[in-house]
Amino acid sequence: MFDKVYDVIVVGGGHAGAEAAAAAANLGSKTLLVTMSLQNIGQMSCNPAMGGIAKGQIVREIDALGGYSGIITDKSAIQFKMLNKSKGPAMWSPRAQCDRMRFAEEWRIALENTPNVDFYQEMVSGLLIEENKVVGVRTSMGLEIKSKSVVLTNGTFLNGLIHIGDKQMGGGRSGEKASTGITEQLVALGFDSGRMKTGTPPRVDGRSLDYSVMIPQPGDLHPETFSYLDTKPLATQRECHMSHTSALVHDLLREGFDRSPMFNGRIKSLGPRYCPSIEDKINRFADKDSHQLFVEPEGWNTVEVYVNGFSTSLPEDVQFKALRSVKGFEKVKFFRPGYAIEYDYFPPTQLKHTLETKLIDHLYFAGQINGTTGYEEAASQGLMAGINAHLKLNEKDPFILQRDEAYIGVLIDDLITKGTEEPYRMFTSRAEYRTLLRQDNADLRLTPKSFKIGLATKERMERMELKEKQSNSFIQFFKETSFSPEEVNPILERLDSSLVKQPDKMFKVFSRPKVTMDHMKELDVVSTYINQNSLDREVLEQTEIQVKYSGYIAKEKNNADKLQRLENIKIPADFDYSNIKSLSFEAREKLKSIKPISISQASRISGVSPSDISVLLVYMGR
Repeated sequence: MFDKVYDVIVVGGGHAGAEAAAAAANLGSKTLLVTMSLQNIGQMSCNPAMGGIAKGQIVREIDALGGYSGIITDKSAIQFKMLNKSKGPAMWSPRAQCDRMRFAEEWRIALENTPNVDFYQEMVSGLLIEENKVVGVRTSMGLEIKSKSVVLTNGTFLNGLIHIGDKQMGGGRSGEKASTGITEQLVALGFDSGRMKTGTPPRVDGRSLDYSVMIPQPGDLHPETFSYLDTKPLATQRECHMSHTSALVHDLLREGFDRSPMFNGRIKSLGPRYCPSIEDKINRFADKDSHQLFVEPEGWNTVEVYVNGFSTSLPEDVQFKALRSVKGFEKVKFFRPGYAIEYDYFPPTQLKHTLETKLIDHLYFAGQINGTTGYEEAASQGLMAGINAHLKLNEKDPFILQRDEAYIGVLIDDLITKGTEEPYRMFTSRAEYRTLLRQDNADLRLTPKSFKIGLATKERMERMELKEKQSNSFIQFFKETSFSPEEVNPILERLDSSLVKQPDKMFKVFSRPKVTMDHMKELDVVSTYINQNSLDREVLEQTEIQVKYSGYIAKEKNNADKLQRLENIKIPADFDYSNIKSLSFEAREKLKSIKPISISQASRISGVSPSDISVLLVYMGR
């Protein structure tokens, strides 16, 4: 059946696997996607939404690099919101509620229309290894499929165990069996493994809910899109709603705590700190007698509803009784109860920045196998693993994004350098250069890099270049064009901003905090320029941000350039830390284990102090 040798085999068809297969194939590698269920490619296992705080930036970055997640989100969206609009643009984060069935369908269609992608439905139970190099996979039916590289994106399926109250069942997702064999083989090869936990809330029948007593949560009045290509914004949107738990609900939930696998010791692994279960919230925040619940439709043409904020592994009778005491849920009917799932992961300090393992050549890990949580984090890792698998096979330089270049760079560097003992989720606070890493400029940051390696298309590059040219020209227009006090003072007076007494450049008045692009458009010379040059929303937004935050952006760029000097001081792969007695014991052990590739990476390792870095610089003659 498989007489040819594939360039890349991707194991798993979730968000990481789908992006990995698409990236490798679009770069020209013969790619095989092996998954236990072809019907569930791109399945949204938990929340039917993409984006959110920092996650929206990641989806924009995936799109700018030539990945599919942004396009597929736009095609399947039912509601769009730009979060944090009241804050500065570094905090703006796009989020889209999606049609769960359409999202998976669009992924399947996209991959089937990608040349170089083959598909096979079966469980991969092991890897073919020769002389510390992966050469293929072995399936549960004993089939051996040869390849030059393998990307493992197993999600929550590696020895997955589902918990609902006292009940336990093997599974990687509700209704789907777990994957076995891979963990045991990797551990035998010398890999460290661990267990993590995640959970999901009940799905309920929307026809049984009383929305009239809930708080409506509409989408944006003027919805945007995720992709930088010409996808269409939503003309109509589905409304979400919000309700709240109460002290009564919490008391009813507590009645089942003695049967909770979280509290009776059945679940021993850590769950995501920033997406806790409802029982964890009650336990950790005992002073609060109410928590928000977001009532989110699962699609355009389904009555199924996702109860965001009610993730739980309590017995189903406890879940049902408590949820029926929530306002608007008095007559709720369950489609299925919530559950928790434990699964194997591999501490990501065992990887290189390319996501290739240090122990086995041409073997890559991406997604929840690395200890992350979230579709967006997984998809970005899959994209990078697929890119680097292809590049290494073709003896090209690796594709590594730095911390000042992308949230994806922050994510991977955090994983490789610091590791994680609990499910890792991206936040804007994790990025020290978030003023540079905005959702509006991901194409300007990343499309040229991706185009250079052959992934981003010519169409993407041309659109990016036009946007950059138009926004730079518009900024220059503001720097060169003067205003008169008579023109701008009526606007400033309305904004309760100090008036001007003499002509000056428009850039100066536009830099004021209260003055927006809409105010500037009231000036004839500005509106004429916009119309004559046919400037779209993206260009206007980019121009406004560059003008108003130019000082902050320049300062952050300067800081990044300074730290880049440390990034350029490379540490030889065979550097022997054991001979440097002046290093602290902890630093020596961490450096020997992680093997940082640069002084900059070494400085970010937990347990490596500034004095340890000084010692390293001395030993390296710097």
